[in-house]
Amino acid sequence: MHKNKPKLLVYIITFNHEDFITNVLKRIPLESLTKKYELELVLNDDASSDYTVEESYKFMKNIPSNINFKVLHNPINQRYGGNQKIGYHYAVKNKFDLVALLHGDGQFAPEYLNKLVEPLDDKNIDAVFGSRMMIKGAAKKGGMPIYKFIGNKVITFYQNLLLSTRLSEFHSGYRAYRVSSLTKIPFYLNTNNYHFDTQIIIQFVLAKMKIFEIPIPTYYGLEWHASHIIYAIQVCLETLKAKLHTLGFVSCKKYDCKNKESYISLSKENLELEKLLQKAVSAAKDKLSVKQD
Repeated sequence: MHKNKPKLLVYIITFNHEDFITNVLKRIPLESLTKKYELELVLNDDASSDYTVEESYKFMKNIPSNINFKVLHNPINQRYGGNQKIGYHYAVKNKFDLVALLHGDGQFAPEYLNKLVEPLDDKNIDAVFGSRMMIKGAAKKGGMPIYKFIGNKVITFYQNLLLSTRLSEFHSGYRAYRVSSLTKIPFYLNTNNYHFDTQIIIQFVLAKMKIFEIPIPTYYGLEWHASHIIYAIQVCLETLKAKLHTLGFVSCKKYDCKNKESYISLSKENLELEKLLQKAVSAAKDKLSVKQD
């Protein structure tokens, strides 16, 4: 009996990436991914002021006809975490089995998408994180600045200590999730800022879901514009808050990960993200019509 391929969403987040996006999209291993998965690419541009959307459309016109590729555009910047929420809502709504997050600036190698998603063949694994810290010396060899390397190591140690985890890195944005696992955590309550990634790790840990790490190469060509000090403070405070929540000293709704209510049944947050998704669809169509005119 023919077995249906798992549905995989590769969700690409972009913001002012016109100089990088075409190269990133070309490097996605479409042929090998489509052999194993029912593949869809969704690029959601976060209110870029450059030609990221236009460059993405150019690529879309030349993509093989058997691959569904959509370009969205947030008319108002939703920030790093907010843009992810829209993508995960899209994945849940459209009943994908798996979703992989890809950054449009090329810091995470698209060639590793197969390796990133493959561990999810094991139904016991809920998320896969690409780690730049698993192979000794690889991060520094790939150009990670020494202050980022030290900060990454120190904060990851602190987070592992408080959460009783053994992750090699908390701060890589290269990730793949089982969509059914995303429905079991309140990711919609998370921040729209960069520490969204830390919050979702905490939620998976508190929900006792299994995270698997794979080594990935490090590349630093585009400097991250977020304040590193503010980010460090935010992730440390969030981890402490989660620890205090587990000890019963504080109550934090986003870290209440043991309830049985799934994401899709929560109408308020579901409707809000659906509105943002539809605005992104509409704004992308408007940009395309202007381009064609």
